[in-house]
Amino acid sequence: MGFFTDTSVCIGCKACEVACKEWNATPEDGLTFTGMSYDNTQGLSADTWRHVAFIEQRKPVGLQEHGIQHAAADHTAYEGLDVLGMAADASQDGGGLRWLMASDVCKHCTHAACLDVCPTGSLFRTEFGTVVVQEDICNGCGYCVPACPYGVIGQREDDGRVWKCTMCYDRIGDGLEPACAKACPTDSIQYGPLDELRERAAARVEQLHEGGVTDARLYGADPADGVGGDGAFFLLLDEPEVYGLPPDPVVTTRDLPSMWRHAGAAALTLLGGMAAVTLATRRRR
Repeated sequence: MGFFTDTSVCIGCKACEVACKEWNATPEDGLTFTGMSYDNTQGLSADTWRHVAFIEQRKPVGLQEHGIQHAAADHTAYEGLDVLGMAADASQDGGGLRWLMASDVCKHCTHAACLDVCPTGSLFRTEFGTVVVQEDICNGCGYCVPACPYGVIGQREDDGRVWKCTMCYDRIGDGLEPACAKACPTDSIQYGPLDELRERAAARVEQLHEGGVTDARLYGADPADGVGGDGAFFLLLDEPEVYGLPPDPVVTTRDLPSMWRHAGAAALTLLGGMAAVTLATRRRR
């Protein structure tokens, strides 16, 4: 199971952030002016598991023909609403300024480096294929923080333990949608079986291309990428770097097996040398 986040229909309402915080009882982020448009959360952290970014650009928006639906066949809440067309009209009035809005979240990687480095088993793979932290087992070592290729995992200052999106493990276990997907008014965040979501996302990209939005592309949907595909993938309207995402994410622990092999070979060589010295010493005696 996973998330497909279609940023082309995100309106920046932050309903997903609020729903996530309410359901998971995570601390609020404060109302400090950050200088980052209307973004007071700034990024994902131990206290913010969904983050809606506002990215301002001076770039024209590809216009779509009226009547193109921005929701997939099974998600028609905003049928007929031309969100990108409205943005284009606004950009023309405002001198070519457009906002890219995107709700970011833990990617629930197929090959998750955080799982590789966790020494306590606090991080585990669920029966839904998602990656979850068991806070009562976490010892606050922080090894998983630099291991994440997306910079998703954070530690809380009060106790040092790590926290991140669980894809609402308690809700999906009862057959419910994650809180963020349930609250999203435009179906920008969709939850379901990954295979179905990938098919739906590919059709959506094709639809946008036909409508003139040629920059639309999928991110994290390819099982052949550096992390084996993400359990939470995105439709973007620009390069990944624009959204603060790595263009070519890789499993940061990919070299661990060879490192262990080299370490083992070095240890055996050292033991062999010590044994030879010991044997030679005994012979002299």
